[in-house]
Amino acid sequence: MMEHDIVIIGGGPAGLAAAVAARKAGIQDILILERDSCLGGILNQCIHNGFGLHTFKEELTGPEYAARYIAMAQEEKIPYRLNTMVIDISKEKEVTFINREDGLSTVKAKAVILAMGCRERPRGALNIPGYRPAGIYSAGTAQRLMNIEGCSVGKEVVILGSGDIGLIMARRMTLEGAKVKVVAELMPYSGGLKRNIVQCLDDYGIPLKLSHTVVDIQGKERVTGITLAEVGPDRKPIPGTQEHYDCDTLLLSVGLIPENELSRGIGVAMSPVTSGPEVNDCLETSQEGIFACGNVLHVHDLVDYVSEEASLAGKNAAAYVKAGEKKAGRKVAITAENGVRYTVPQTLDIINMQDSVTVRFRVADVYRDRYITVYYDGVPVIRRKKKVLAPGEMEQIVLKKESFSDYPELKNIVIRTEVE
Repeated sequence: MMEHDIVIIGGGPAGLAAAVAARKAGIQDILILERDSCLGGILNQCIHNGFGLHTFKEELTGPEYAARYIAMAQEEKIPYRLNTMVIDISKEKEVTFINREDGLSTVKAKAVILAMGCRERPRGALNIPGYRPAGIYSAGTAQRLMNIEGCSVGKEVVILGSGDIGLIMARRMTLEGAKVKVVAELMPYSGGLKRNIVQCLDDYGIPLKLSHTVVDIQGKERVTGITLAEVGPDRKPIPGTQEHYDCDTLLLSVGLIPENELSRGIGVAMSPVTSGPEVNDCLETSQEGIFACGNVLHVHDLVDYVSEEASLAGKNAAAYVKAGEKKAGRKVAITAENGVRYTVPQTLDIINMQDSVTVRFRVADVYRDRYITVYYDGVPVIRRKKKVLAPGEMEQIVLKKESFSDYPELKNIVIRTEVE
């Protein structure tokens, strides 16, 4: 059986950044396994700009951003295998994969980095009544068909869900000559970035209907129209609020799900909120030596944060391989409360942590003029005023190691929103 120091599952932005960071940290024997026919992941189909402002201090398209990391990985001569599907990872860190050249193979790793990204929630998860005609696409599938395959997917379009991909596809289809009639969103707030609402909907006069959903799809061979209805606080349609729209295409942008079948197979502890693994401040999962980063861990809003997080995972995996064992530390739980939905990481080792750790989180609703407060065993230590907090925008707070020196018996860290 072949052995490698670090095996990385996924060659998208997270996998590439982790590989480059691990190599710079001194690990030579790295292998990236990627199921697609090229590196770069989902970025290859994201031809719009807005990437790289944090990482490279300039605005790039998705393929340009990916190309920079691919060039870094090739410069470091990091080996990778394409068209390779990982089908199993054991607790002993044996990775089983299949491809055309090697057939079914297994390699043993000293550390594994999970960087499989996320997938779209399908129509089957939505319980929309109606037939199953042609013309219903997830927004990401439509994006791939248009930007990579060069196909037109429709002329009169309704979009359900206001996630970032749905907003971006509203603009993309408008630029290709389609008429986007409406973007409907079940929640009373958009799931996308504010800048995407402005640049992709407002700038093109596309209406956004909050607290609305599709209650019927018409058409047998091809979509001919859909019916929207307003929903109440219980998210159920309100009788008498139905509106009909003629259309030939319905795009679904109804959420992303971290791709964690492999993680569950190893027995990694999962977060019920993020649908990704629970990790410590090293981004290590509950299985020793198995790390997670990027959208497989929790869905990010900016790829720059994916790269930053993945670099940390690569660096920590390298440190783990060099040490050969885990140092005994002091684990403290981070709890999300009162409007904070979750935190990543979920635990912190206050003895062995870096000088500072960035804790990322999302809020549960749109809040105005609130404080984000961090408590150490009930004592407020950080308090930051925010004009607006929204679920579509990821928040972060930095915890410094020196701040724990006054709390040697610390049991719990709480992050919450507060009005005053």
